[in-house]
Amino acid sequence: MILGIDPGTKKCGFAIMTKLGEPPVKIGIVETGSLTGTLDGLLREYPIAVIALGGGTHAPPVAAQLARYGVPVHVVDEYETTLRARARYFMDHPPRGWKRWVPRGMLLPPVPIDDYAALLIAERFAAAATTAPP
Repeated sequence: MILGIDPGTKKCGFAIMTKLGEPPVKIGIVETGSLTGTLDGLLREYPIAVIALGGGTHAPPVAAQLARYGVPVHVVDEYETTLRARARYFMDHPPRGWKRWVPRGMLLPPVPIDDYAALLIAERFAAAATTAPP
């Protein structure tokens, strides 16, 4: 299983996936200060083999927290994950009413989408791992 993390200064998104193309096992958003408590529970509950950490601005302090778990951490490029997460959110939650006529690129999700960004980070890692030469 892959744990994707979108690190932020105030909140972190996380997503657990088994393999590319499968729906996520679990996704969520936690305050950055309580990330380690959440990870303690996730690592006890799921057999996570690798952590895919988004390489954004707040990645170094989060990577330092992750080192204590002994799970391999791979930093993944976050390029356009927010934009793609927004599109993925609207695929899962299509706009209704008058908002369905607004171009999707102009809509903002009504909730934080850090969990979707974390899922995209995990998927990006999984895609790179499956195409890497042996």
